[in-house]
Amino acid sequence: MDEADRPTERAATRRTFLKAGVMAAGAASVGAYTLADALPAFAAEGTGGRLSRGDAAILHFLAAVEMIEADLWQQYAELGGVQDTELVGLTGGSVPYINALKLLDPDMDQYIHDNTEDEISHFKFINAYLRSKGEEPSDLSGFAKLESSKATGARQVGRLTNLMQLSVETTWYSRYRSRTRNPDLDPKFPFANAVPSLASGRHPAIPRTNDDLTPKDHIQAIANTAAFHFAFIEQGGTSLYPMLAQRVTSPEVLRILLSIGGTEIAHFQTWHDKAGNAVSDPLAPLTDPKNHALSFPNLNNPPRNENVQTNLIMPEPVAFLSRKFPVVSIIRPTETRNAAAGAVKAFVDDGLFINQEKAFFEALNDLAADADRARSEDSV
Repeated sequence: MDEADRPTERAATRRTFLKAGVMAAGAASVGAYTLADALPAFAAEGTGGRLSRGDAAILHFLAAVEMIEADLWQQYAELGGVQDTELVGLTGGSVPYINALKLLDPDMDQYIHDNTEDEISHFKFINAYLRSKGEEPSDLSGFAKLESSKATGARQVGRLTNLMQLSVETTWYSRYRSRTRNPDLDPKFPFANAVPSLASGRHPAIPRTNDDLTPKDHIQAIANTAAFHFAFIEQGGTSLYPMLAQRVTSPEVLRILLSIGGTEIAHFQTWHDKAGNAVSDPLAPLTDPKNHALSFPNLNNPPRNENVQTNLIMPEPVAFLSRKFPVVSIIRPTETRNAAAGAVKAFVDDGLFINQEKAFFEALNDLAADADRARSEDSV
């Protein structure tokens, strides 16, 4: 048996843990939804056939990632999204936070709402599909124990993710503008952070309490942080789906990854544009009056600097596969090695899991390891 296909003792322990431990908490709330919501009765009827070990591992990992994304987007929706009945658990939002987001774009609350709905649909669909193939669904709801924001609009339920102590990496901003460097071909090249202060320290992307709602420049800095975090999260999905799609064997599973992955690209394109509004006239430059270490420069001053120009949101053509080919506009990166482990590391470095328990990291890292061991016939 190929080493990549041999189940390890650690992976077996992870599967047992998820099944016997977290699954026992299957009715626990993750944001506004439960595992039961994700498993409609029809799923148990099956769609025929079984998944390869590798395809199942990739889907289990992606379902977990989508549950994490649904959890964080639910928090954004409660405080900053359109407040309607399409999403469960909305109680009116935080008006000052919504208004600060709307200075970035008048439709920000609608975009937040719709992005949240998309991520919830992703994890529900993948889990239902897994069950239809005789697989246990992925479930992290037993780890939803982190504190909620205390600001008006946030429900007091356990969370998987922490949006109040983020270090937001913004090198994606320069990666997508570079005409000479591709992270797949230049993995050690130090792409610059567009907002250096966001990548250091720990910054809230949602109001922690109502004390964060004033002064005006402070809540604006929180909204600006959220805008860059939106793009950071979705550019990760933009790359993750094509990375893992290269390792699946089933045409149907490939179809799932390509179809869901396309929506991640749409999300990223939207948030890329909105993040630029936080670092251009009339909002920038801005320094957080309650945290002078956080500042948002005006990236359009000096003008026509293509490395940071805020309206250049289409990927600039760059070398792909080999520099012997002409440059091409592409998603980047898409190198498949350690794709899942890299996604987990990015989440951890972001501060999303501050105060999570050790068992959560063990379970998530084992899901990632299983996904990264999967290989298609053409993978190397």
